[in-house]
Amino acid sequence: MSKLLKTTIPILLILGLILAPGCASSSSPAPIPPQGMPNEAPSVDEGSFRSSGGEDVGTSVDRKVIKTGHLTLEVDDIADAMDDVTRIARDLNGYVVSSNKYGSEDRIFGRVSIRVPAERFEDAFNLLRQIAIDVPYENTDSQDVTEEYTDLEAQLHNLEATEAQYLALLEKAETVEDILKVQQALSNVRGEIERIKGRMLYLERTSDMALIEASLQETKPIGSIGWSASGVFKSAINGLITLGKVLANIAIWLAIFCPIWIPIIFLVRYLRRRRQKVKA
Repeated sequence: MSKLLKTTIPILLILGLILAPGCASSSSPAPIPPQGMPNEAPSVDEGSFRSSGGEDVGTSVDRKVIKTGHLTLEVDDIADAMDDVTRIARDLNGYVVSSNKYGSEDRIFGRVSIRVPAERFEDAFNLLRQIAIDVPYENTDSQDVTEEYTDLEAQLHNLEATEAQYLALLEKAETVEDILKVQQALSNVRGEIERIKGRMLYLERTSDMALIEASLQETKPIGSIGWSASGVFKSAINGLITLGKVLANIAIWLAIFCPIWIPIIFLVRYLRRRRQKVKA
């Protein structure tokens, strides 16, 4: 390799490395330049990028708003209500995230989480209210993540430009040492690219599909609260079983202590008979 090429590769490499800190987020460290490389290099003009590309990115992205809702529904039957919630999600081109039913025979509860298209969020709330006898609680929340999404898109653009420069450097590198340095820096940049893409995908999915959590609880008709024939029957059976256990315990105690109480009984009877004979 010529002397000029040996001098040029480290300088080009540090130019590529200086781009990553300018676009990576503050929470994620930028790729560290390999040891032995120059510490001085021209900085990237971020202002020219934001003025020429940042504003275009911001205006081209639709607003990203994450919508969530919570409501409590009082219904006649938990199983039927859970089916109704599932049907509502399906009719609105959504899906069920999770569902569960819990409680005892006296009171049953349920919980269903669904996702529906953000533009059908209000429709879903209205339909869920219709399947309930009463709605004692409901809450909605919106989080605008447009600014975060736009910033991530700008970071991704910058990192992809840095990746292209590293690939060009990799083609020019001739020694094993130079190849390893470029590959290490390239790996760090690609890791940042994957992280940013994952976050962007999450924001896209959560803003496109709103989350609604419905808590279900059964209502009891007036006049039947606190009494049921099956409940009384089971209580009576439980009481009979408890009485049987008590009698069995007493019998076991008597059997174990019979060497003590049986002689006492015979002694008492003997003393009574003797007293009667004396009186006679």
